Amino acid sequence: PHRDRAAGPALRPQPGGHTIRQVAEGGTDHVGRCSLLPERRLCTHRPGSVVGVDVAGVSRSLNPTGGDHLIYLDFKTRYDLGRRIDEATAAGRREVAERLESNRKRAGILIADVSGHRGTDALVAAMLHQAFLLGARYELDVFGEITTHLFEQLNMRFYRTSSVNRYFTMIYGEVAEDGIFRFITAGHPAPVIFSPAKGTLTAPPRESLAAFPPVGVLPTGDDLDERGPVNPVGYKKQYRVNQIGPLQAGEVILLATDGFLEHGDGAFYPDAVRDCLAGSPDASAAELVEQLEARLMQVAAPADDVTFVAIKKTT
Repeated sequence: PHRDRAAGPALRPQPGGHTIRQVAEGGTDHVGRCSLLPERRLCTHRPGSVVGVDVAGVSRSLNPTGGDHLIYLDFKTRYDLGRRIDEATAAGRREVAERLESNRKRAGILIADVSGHRGTDALVAAMLHQAFLLGARYELDVFGEITTHLFEQLNMRFYRTSSVNRYFTMIYGEVAEDGIFRFITAGHPAPVIFSPAKGTLTAPPRESLAAFPPVGVLPTGDDLDERGPVNPVGYKKQYRVNQIGPLQAGEVILLATDGFLEHGDGAFYPDAVRDCLAGSPDASAAELVEQLEARLMQVAAPADDVTFVAIKKTT
């Protein structure tokens, strides 16, 4: 009942937005915890998580503890949507029940990149992991979907945290069966889209994206609990949702951290990435991830944490 005032926009189309694709992962937290472990971690989505979409991702830490973080939300697996829908319906909350039902046809993915490679940076990633999953559950219970309100609260929580002086970039998006990807980005590289028909690898124009500073850098301007003198550096505007899509069959979206995009001082992205994708038109998302990772290692040894996700439209 308080959604219009308290929740902020859901991840739905916004004027001037752009389009993208899809994402997937299982219901357990092993993918989210991967940033706390050294070595390579590969994740693939469960078949049927989102019909018509194939997803895989990998995260590599430069040191035994890293700052990259990857969370995938398969709403159908992680949450008991049926029970929530029944309870919302019984309580007369028809709109909430309808929003919960729509989660059966979409999935969410979050990638974060904490500045640095020390233990404190891995701690920030762990804090984000728990705060995000707790907040996501609350959003579903109250609003029936994840809204930008959750990310406003995360930004203020990390802005106010004095025990850890770190910031992080973040992208969170949800992909649906119709091939539309809606996302918010906080200082994070934009998604890039590979078109097999054109042989191109492109990002949405900067002027079309609603982009924001990294999480924790600036407070939100209209936060109800913000007290004290005016912040001399300024305030962050309310998060807005971007949109990409719908994807065509065979198209691929890449979500990545700067460790992927800047690898090899330009010898890897975009040319080697585009050639790899163009040379494997029939490959699954997991196969594309394996090939991209192998090419990345051929170009140069990583100098940063590397995380990327491939989202391929299959039908």
